[in-house]
Amino acid sequence: MTTTADAASEHSERGILAQIAISIARDRVSLFFVIVLVAIALVAILADRIAPFDPIAQSLLSINLPPSPEHWLGTDQFGRDILSRIIYGARTSLLLGTIAPALAAIIGTALGVTAGYFGGWIDRVIGRFLDIFLAFPALLLGILIAAALGAGFWNMVVVLTVAFAPRFARIARASTLSIRSEAFIEAAIASGVRTPAIMLNHILPNIAGSIVVVLTLWVATAIRLEATLSFLGLGTQAPKASWGVIIRDGLGNLFGSPWPIVAAGLSITVTVLAFNMLGDKVRDVLDPEARDE
Repeated sequence: MTTTADAASEHSERGILAQIAISIARDRVSLFFVIVLVAIALVAILADRIAPFDPIAQSLLSINLPPSPEHWLGTDQFGRDILSRIIYGARTSLLLGTIAPALAAIIGTALGVTAGYFGGWIDRVIGRFLDIFLAFPALLLGILIAAALGAGFWNMVVVLTVAFAPRFARIARASTLSIRSEAFIEAAIASGVRTPAIMLNHILPNIAGSIVVVLTLWVATAIRLEATLSFLGLGTQAPKASWGVIIRDGLGNLFGSPWPIVAAGLSITVTVLAFNMLGDKVRDVLDPEARDE
């Protein structure tokens, strides 16, 4: 079995990103899903240039049109071009799906490393605080916070950050407790290295693998939760386009035009599947036990 010290040495020599890139390049399935994610990201970034119509422009003469050369995915009950709304919805969903987990990873890792390193009453206080949030499922906690803060994009960022941060903290704490007892940490303490330097230079690099894996997987969860909360009216608000809003608007017009639900549903499914597959691959690369099996 590969030890933690060996894994850390290998990571430092080749670099975590290099290992991931090489492994993905050798796996056709993972490479395909990376290409899919890159394509979706480019669509979101270039939405202003590639969307054929204004996503919120309405037309009484274009209500519930089927797919055609002019409107590739048809139009909805307000005459809005569905393809344009899907393209702009990708921007909203991906922004939220990356910003919120990234903020949650930063906050949660800081709390978890602090609790795991110092232990004692600091660990107990942070642990009880986290237990309160972990007692609620992420979706239920998101609904409660969204109901209190109100709807909107940045409120959704806060909602998902608060929902995810305790989960990152729990993983960071467990990893820190394991690393804290290693000989090289004791040697650093004995040599007079300051606590912040130990956390940044010795603990964080050794727990980064676990955090990266969880971050990749929770991006997919964030996109799914954003769609769910927007569908419930607690997330992004119309007329702004997001995949959850498109599904909510399309549900009331299912028999008039099913294309909004089909297009948005497929977009969510493909994106979440791609992130999950990428997360599994990253986990296999960074988990020494998984590589040895």
